[in-house]
Amino acid sequence: MNFQDWFRQDRLPHIYCTGCGNGTVINCTLNAVNSMGWTPENTVFVSGIGCSSRAPGYIVTDSLHTTHGRAIPFATGVKLSRPDLHVVVFTGDGDLAAIGGNHFIHACRRNIDLTVVCMNNYIYGMTGGQGSPCTPLGAVSTTTPYGCNEPPFDLAALAVAAGANHVARWTSYHVKELTKAVRDGLETPGFSLIEAVVQCPTGYGRKNKLREAGAMVGWMRDHAVLRQRWQRMQEAGEPLPPGAFPVGEFVRRNLPATGVPK
Repeated sequence: MNFQDWFRQDRLPHIYCTGCGNGTVINCTLNAVNSMGWTPENTVFVSGIGCSSRAPGYIVTDSLHTTHGRAIPFATGVKLSRPDLHVVVFTGDGDLAAIGGNHFIHACRRNIDLTVVCMNNYIYGMTGGQGSPCTPLGAVSTTTPYGCNEPPFDLAALAVAAGANHVARWTSYHVKELTKAVRDGLETPGFSLIEAVVQCPTGYGRKNKLREAGAMVGWMRDHAVLRQRWQRMQEAGEPLPPGAFPVGEFVRRNLPATGVPK
């Protein structure tokens, strides 16, 4: 099966804003799925509400476009009732970490056999550019007009601590690395989180001096630090660059999983 065959051609062109990074993440995910030899008949995509959650509408498989924050419970139901199916969740930082936060940590704890791809654009992009649980300190949004003064969630660290079997973070700039991380998640039994930091020039960038998509992609490239280097800098007491964040694989382990076909 060709990679292009996974798209519903009748639904194109997509509704994403010019410069949005979500399309890159969809491409990386479908490339990874296709490389696994899966078929539309045995694959299901689930999403909640948000820009990221529009993704399954462009894919030919069966899919569920569910309520805000509830993608993981719906996906859990699919997986437990049909463990033979491959279940992938598309979500965003607001959908996953705010109203869906409790479902997120307990799916990690139960190690449900799901692969969750979170498009983290630091904002509620679809509903007006409000601050999310992942909005960086000092960042401007419609609900933090003077700069966010609350520390953001570290989704990768949260998933590791809660018990997920596989956790990785990359950006929409790191296309090859992100594709491999998704494939690693698909191959790993149990819960897998792949956090993809993506540009949102419309909702986030224009308020934070990153109006052009290229500028925002460049910012991600320059502020992403490989996890191994991040750890070395911390151990040596070296100052971390302002706004920097670690990328790479955070954990891959073999804890008991739920929903794995016998």
